[in-house]
This record gives sequence, structure tokens and C-alpha cells, in this order.
Amino acid sequence: LILLIGVGRTLLREGLGPIAIVKLLPFVLPISLQFAFPATALFAVSCVYGRMAGDGEVATVKASGISPLRILQPAFVFAFVLSPFAVYMSDLAVSWGRPGVNRVVMLSIEDIVYRKMRSQHSYTDDGFSIHVRDVKGQRLQFPTVTVHSGGSPMKLQAREGKLTLDAENETLLLELTDSRWDRGGSLQSILPGTTEVPIPLSRTLRTPTQAERRPSELPLRLIGVERMRQDARSHAEIGQLAAHTGFAILTSRSEEILGGTGRAMIGQLDASRRRLTKLRIEPWRRWAEGFSCFFFVLIGAPLAMIARTSDYWTTFGRCFLPTLLLYYPLFILGLNQAKDGAIPPYGVWLGNIALGAIGVILVNRVRRY
Repeated sequence: LILLIGVGRTLLREGLGPIAIVKLLPFVLPISLQFAFPATALFAVSCVYGRMAGDGEVATVKASGISPLRILQPAFVFAFVLSPFAVYMSDLAVSWGRPGVNRVVMLSIEDIVYRKMRSQHSYTDDGFSIHVRDVKGQRLQFPTVTVHSGGSPMKLQAREGKLTLDAENETLLLELTDSRWDRGGSLQSILPGTTEVPIPLSRTLRTPTQAERRPSELPLRLIGVERMRQDARSHAEIGQLAAHTGFAILTSRSEEILGGTGRAMIGQLDASRRRLTKLRIEPWRRWAEGFSCFFFVLIGAPLAMIARTSDYWTTFGRCFLPTLLLYYPLFILGLNQAKDGAIPPYGVWLGNIALGAIGVILVNRVRRY
């Protein structure tokens, strides 16, 4: 279900064709599994143990002199083994799944643009927008292109145009015939014949460098290295800011300390520190999300036993809704507090710890059941 939702969202957002969707499926699979594992593990144990308790099997086991905890042990072992695999799947989704999705979308961008312009006569991306009167085959009739990535916007009008993808340079090549260029409204030029204009793709489609990638986009094996590099960048920016401040004081130009250059350096240093903080939090976040499988089972299995009902959905609802309402708010709270520096990076385990404490109470209640 989550896989279909992921593909459907990409389909609706990008307008992919059937071949591209088939290519997309392997890359969406690990992305879907990282979200499916905790809920599926909770669903499995709540159904099984709820039915066993509802049918009197747990009472029979206890009457035979066997502790109900013996029945719970396989679920706990299973969930504990599943949790590191969930962490690996989350890492695979970051290092292989999302880049693969972006790659499929990038290689299909030419088809996506033509599909949208045939149906809507326009296409808009982060860096450019195209409006056409009509599309005949691969030829754009009277296209109007606005490029607004970097610097002042540039408007191009032409009698005819054609789009092709340059996958190696990650750009769209726009071939215009008899074009008119307008740069910021101040400089206009008319170019007869054929002119080729490269249009850079948006950041989500391009392959970013390691320094440009967000911490959530880095695999675990690279986070430690990138954290050391980011720490070195922060120290270098502190040195540059100190040199700028010292030079301003030395030359009696104190107003330059918080001038345009000074504010830009302070903003760059703040951004560098925020990225460093996120790099420190990210491994803790990945492991906390992965081990939510174990803590969901720890609270779901004994709660299903206590509920004692054979109806799958009733049992799952009783187990899932309290877990959902407790775990995710606490997880988001811990994550935000860690990003703000109010608590250490391991504060993202706040939701797991709360579920663990409740799970221990429920297990003790089952033991006395």
C-alpha cells in the first residue's frame, strides 16, 4: 500500500509515463519498506496475540504452568532482529532509493515536459517555465521561456523550439528558431536562425556534491567523514570572521563588523553550525527510527494480550492509535529539541524510551495475567 502511494505521489507530481513507473518501482521499494516495517510488525503481533488471548489459548498456556512471557519471547526476538535490518533499509533508501528515483525522473524529464505542455500548454520548474501555443510532435509552437535561476530573469520568445536532455551535464537543451531575448527588460536582442540554450535542472533532479547534500540524504558510512569536514569548514569560517572583525577594529571601521560582509559571514557560520548539528543527530535519528520496530512490538504484543479480542482490526486499532499518538509527537519533540541544541543528539530516542517504559509495565501486567 505504501509502495503504491509512493509511486502515485511521484506520478501525480511529475507526470511519469508507464515505462518510467516500472523503472521507478525498485527504487521506491526500500523507501516504502522503511515506513512499512514498524506498522507491519505492530499489526502482526497485535493480530496474533489478540487472537490467542481472545480464543483462550493464553489462559490455557498459563493453566499448564507456563508463563505467558514465554509466548512473547519469539516476537521480541523477531522485532529485535528486524530493527537493524530496518536501519539498513532506511540507509539503502537514502543512498540508493532516492537518488535512483531522482535519476529516473531526470532521464524522463523530456517526456514529462512534453506531456504537460501537450495537456496544459505550460511547464514550470524551479529554474525555468515554458508556455507554448501548441505542440506538434517534438516541435514547440511559439514558445515563451522564462529562465529565473540565478541573476536577473531572462525571457526568450521564438517561432519554434525543441527540447532535448543532456544527461551527462544534467541540463535541458532548448533549441530555438528565430528567437527574441529579453534580459531583465533592459537588453533585448533578436537572433535569427537556430540558437541552443542550456537550462539547468532543479536541485532535486541534479546529482549534488557531498557538501551540498542534506544530512538526511547521506548514507551512514559517509556521515562521520562529512561531519569532520563540516567541522573543519566551521572552524575556517570562525577564523575568517575573526580576521574580518580584527581588521575592522584595527582600521577603526567598527561599522564594517556588522556590515553586509560581516552579516553574510555570520549567516554562513550559523548555517554551517546548523548543518554540523544535523550531521551529529542523523545517525541517532536513523537508529531510533529503525528500532521503533522493537518498541512497537514491545508495547503492542502485551497490549493485544490484555485486550483479549479476536477481531484483527479492533485489536490493531487499540494498539496502533495509542502508539501513534504517543511515539511520533515525542519523536518529533526530541528531534526538534536536539536540532535547537536544548538536548543532546540522543534525545531523538525520547519516543522509544517512553514506549519502552510503558512496554515494561504491560509485560509485567501480562506476567501477572
